[in-house]
Amino acid sequence: MLIQPHTRYPRTRREMLTDCFCGFGTLAFAGMASASPAKFNPLAPKAPHEPANAKAKSVIFLFMAGGPSHLETFDPKPLLNKLDGQKRPAEFGNIQYQNVNAQSRILGTKRTFKKYGKSGLEISDLFPHQAEVADDLCVIRSMHGDMVVHSAAQYQMMTGRVIPGFPAMGSWVVYGLGSEAENLPAYVVMPDPHGAQEAGVPMYTNGFLPSVYQPTMFRPGEKPVLNLDLPKGVSLDERKRSIKLLRDLNEAGMGEDLEFAARMSAYETAFKMQTEAPKVFDLNTESKETLDLYGVGNPLTDDYGRRCLMARRMVENGVRFVCVVSGGGGPEAEWDAHSDIEDNHLRMASWTDKPVAALIKDLKRRGLLDSTIVMWGGEFGRSPESEKSKGRDHHNTGFSMWVAGGGFKGGTVYGATDDIGLKAIEKPVHFRDLHTTVLHQLGLNQDALSFMHLGRKERLTEVRGEVIKDIIG
Repeated sequence: MLIQPHTRYPRTRREMLTDCFCGFGTLAFAGMASASPAKFNPLAPKAPHEPANAKAKSVIFLFMAGGPSHLETFDPKPLLNKLDGQKRPAEFGNIQYQNVNAQSRILGTKRTFKKYGKSGLEISDLFPHQAEVADDLCVIRSMHGDMVVHSAAQYQMMTGRVIPGFPAMGSWVVYGLGSEAENLPAYVVMPDPHGAQEAGVPMYTNGFLPSVYQPTMFRPGEKPVLNLDLPKGVSLDERKRSIKLLRDLNEAGMGEDLEFAARMSAYETAFKMQTEAPKVFDLNTESKETLDLYGVGNPLTDDYGRRCLMARRMVENGVRFVCVVSGGGGPEAEWDAHSDIEDNHLRMASWTDKPVAALIKDLKRRGLLDSTIVMWGGEFGRSPESEKSKGRDHHNTGFSMWVAGGGFKGGTVYGATDDIGLKAIEKPVHFRDLHTTVLHQLGLNQDALSFMHLGRKERLTEVRGEVIKDIIG
C-alpha cells in the first residue's frame, strides 16, 4: 500500500516529535491558560519602581472644590489692605480672568494671620484647628495651573489634562501599586452631599486604564454603601456558593482579559464587603474622644468629620487612594466665592477645618501619618481684585495647597506669589510637579508609570514634572 506523504505515519521518534510539536505546544499553552486566571489578579500589591523613595503607601486627597482663596488662608498679603479699593498697580502685570474687568478694584481681606507651632507657619484665623497642626503642614504658596474655568482646572488637577477622558491620580496610583485592601476597594471617592462639581464624575475615573482601576463612589451620610446586608432568605453559605459558581464560569473562558478580570474583581469585592466592610463603616466602634475630635455629632462638622474619619479607617485597612470632597452643587456650597468671600469661606471653613485637623492628629497618633500622604487644596485660588464688590474671581496663576505626612517636610513654606498674590514668582509649582512629587514619595517613577493608549505611552504628568526635592525628607 502506497502511503501519500501528507498522511505518512512517523516511523521514528524524531519524525513523530517533528509532526506533533505544534499540538504539544497547544496542549501546554492551554494548560497554562486554564491555570492562570486563578492566579491573575490585576489589583495584587506591586513593588514600587524605586523602593528607596517609597516613604508612603497611601494617599488621602482633601479636595476643596471651587477654589479656596490663598489670600484668606495660607498666603498673607498686607499690601492688599493698603491698596483696598484701588486699581491694580500696572507693575504687577495682567492676567486673564472670567469676570474681573477694568472696573474691578483690589479687595482687602478681613482675615488676620498669626505664626503657629515651632516652625512659625502663618495661617489665618479662618483655620484655628489646622493652626494646631502647623508643624505637620508643608504649604506650597506657588501653585499654578493652565486653566481658569472650573471644569478644565479640575480635570488638570485630578488627571494632569485639561479635558476629560484621562485617568485620575487615584487610578494611576492603583495601577502602579495595586491594593493592600482585601475586603475593600482600592480607590475610593467620597462626594459632597450637596451635589457634583463642574467637571463631574469623569475627573475621578480611570479613563483609558482598565476598568479594574476605576474608583468606588461612596454615598454621603451614615450609609456610604447600600445593600451590604445579605438578601432576606439567603444564607452566607449560599452566597459563597453563588460567588464560587460565578468565578468558575468566568475563569472557564477568561484568559488574561483585564476587563473580564475587572468584572470578576467587582463580584469578589462586593461579596467581601458584605462580610467584612460593615465593621469598617461602623463608626460606633470609635471612642467618644475620637468622634468628638472629628466633630461627629456636631451639625456643622458631622458630615465632613464622618468622611475624614472614614478615610482614616480606609487607609488603615489597606485602601490605596481616598478622595474626600468638600463642595458641590453650586457656589453657595463650594469654595467658589464670587459674591461674598467672607460669607462663603467662613461657611466652608466651619464645615471642614476641625475634621481636617483631626485627620492629621489621628493619623499621627496611630503611626499612620508617615506612610500616608495627605493633600489639601482646590483647582485654583481667588483673585486679588473684587468681583461683585465683595467676592473674588477664579485665579490660576498663583495659589496655595498643602501636603502632610508621607515624607514631606512639615512646618515648611515653599515658593511665593507677588505682593498682592497675583502670580507665582518664586519657585513656581505646576500641578504636574506636585503629581510627580507625590508619585516619587510612593516609589513610583513618572516615566515607568505609563500606559500605551492610541499608539502613545501616556502618563499622569503629560510631558514631564519635576520632583520638588526641597519639600521632601
